[in-house]
Amino acid sequence: MKFGNIIKNLIKMKKKQTAVEFFNDEILIHLNFDQRLYLKNIFNKALEMEKEQSTITEDTSDGYHTFKELYEFRKIYNATLFNEWGKQMERNSKWVSEDNQPVNLPKYDVHKSWRHNDGELCFGGGWFIVVANLPSGQISNHYQAHDWDLFEIPVYEKAKYPFDGHTSKDVIDRLKKLK
Repeated sequence: MKFGNIIKNLIKMKKKQTAVEFFNDEILIHLNFDQRLYLKNIFNKALEMEKEQSTITEDTSDGYHTFKELYEFRKIYNATLFNEWGKQMERNSKWVSEDNQPVNLPKYDVHKSWRHNDGELCFGGGWFIVVANLPSGQISNHYQAHDWDLFEIPVYEKAKYPFDGHTSKDVIDRLKKLK
């Protein structure tokens, strides 16, 4: 079979065969041992390159930022926001002082802990959780121990609330609902 015919057959190939099956059935049978070995090596190198290109690491980039940079941005934005929420106070008429005056309470209930609400260490230790209880629902993130001091918010022995099952999409939606 001529090379041109092999290519035509490859183009005509409909999901009857995988590329590997086609390669074995239509190409290798027409080659001698050395040619087969050579093509097999090229094929394996191509597979390795494809695998390497599809491996995602902290250095994987969208052309502007790496995953490492984006996670660092997220962490700093989150710390800044939680710290601000921890400082913002609102008058709450439901709570009164001893002299019957409304009490100022934090706008949103934010806190951090080394333990989840069930008392278990976050991921077995070395991590902590930050939680904000918003009118739109709970949001939370975990960070490594070395980032503890970035979050200048109240500390609790364990997270105050059980995890409500929120997903990343829920967090985005809950944040969008804030005014």
